[in-house]
Amino acid sequence: MTVKAARVIGAADVVAYHSARHGNSIARGVAEPYLRGDQIEERLMYPVTVETTDHPGGYRGALDDFYAASAQTLADHLRAGRDVCLLAEGDPLFFSSYMHMHKRLADEFDVEIVPGVTSVSGASAALGIPLVEGEETLTVVPGTLPLDELAAVFSGAEAIAVLKLGRTFSTVRAALERADRIDEAWYVERASTPAQRVLPLAEVDPEQVPYFSMIVVPGRRNNPRFEQTQSRAGEVVVVGLGPGAPAQTTPQVRAELAAATDLVGYRTYLARIAARPGQRVHASDNRVEAERAEFALDLAARGARVVVVSSGDPGVFAMAAAVAEAAAQPRWTDVSVRVLPGVTAATAVAAVTGAPLGHDFAVISLSDRLKPWEVIEARLRHAVEADLVIAVYNPGS
Repeated sequence: MTVKAARVIGAADVVAYHSARHGNSIARGVAEPYLRGDQIEERLMYPVTVETTDHPGGYRGALDDFYAASAQTLADHLRAGRDVCLLAEGDPLFFSSYMHMHKRLADEFDVEIVPGVTSVSGASAALGIPLVEGEETLTVVPGTLPLDELAAVFSGAEAIAVLKLGRTFSTVRAALERADRIDEAWYVERASTPAQRVLPLAEVDPEQVPYFSMIVVPGRRNNPRFEQTQSRAGEVVVVGLGPGAPAQTTPQVRAELAAATDLVGYRTYLARIAARPGQRVHASDNRVEAERAEFALDLAARGARVVVVSSGDPGVFAMAAAVAEAAAQPRWTDVSVRVLPGVTAATAVAAVTGAPLGHDFAVISLSDRLKPWEVIEARLRHAVEADLVIAVYNPGS
């Protein structure tokens, strides 16, 4: 707590604080040494936190009514000429309950906001490792986000702080595992209190995680666990970006792109990706698929986490076949290879034109670089004779 906050608490006529239905308030416990004993106290008790409710407006309706009633309680004191101090854990404008009161009262009454020490600062101090340095960036994430969204954020972030744990812990942990960041992460519980605990995340029991805890991933410049993760075997992940629009790149593919140490692919496709700081980008011509696949496998054999980039779906006239063929060679047998599906042009065009591929169909490439035209012509003729819908790829090749 800051010196100014202690002074404001001691001078207030009314001290208000939020609590759950059990009635205990962490904010009041922190402020208790500075209370005078003759002040009016207002406990603003949430009707629900994680429970279900029979409120006609559901969970959101119950909270909206609670915030309105709480604001009215504080407004009554203010109109009576009393100074009100509303306590908030951490900083009042950082994931705080105070914000709901601010939006309802600040237009009518004079408000002074006393900044506080955030949980992010408290947790990083407890950890004792610099969180970010130089040009590193920090991403602060609520643990209430869905698993796929968390994994995508974690893959692309440098330093990370995750709040709002408790019941969300298992989902956050799974997202860190999917993003391959779990070994860089630390768990901090009840930072700056006598009950403070700091553990590597992998050692935490999910059943013993309170709401007032955080996950911290320090930036890689100072994270002692990052170097340990880099000593593991590399792998090759073959992905497809989709047919064009960024929205058609799947979250799974975006997560792998963000987590990669090396991006390998045709320069036109790599130009669609904004590489993060520190990623190595290896662009090449469109006619060197076999060489590109072997290059990616060689990088992975030396410990790199390589993403080979195609457009559309990597298994449809793209790099998955070349990587699979190269990986079958004895020298690459110890290199892990994965293929992630993407949106292919056939289904994208069918959707846009209103001509869904609802029955049997054939996908045929007109490129004669790897097969003679006579073979292409015969396949087209057979598909037409079979009355199949035909999706034609590479007409310009």
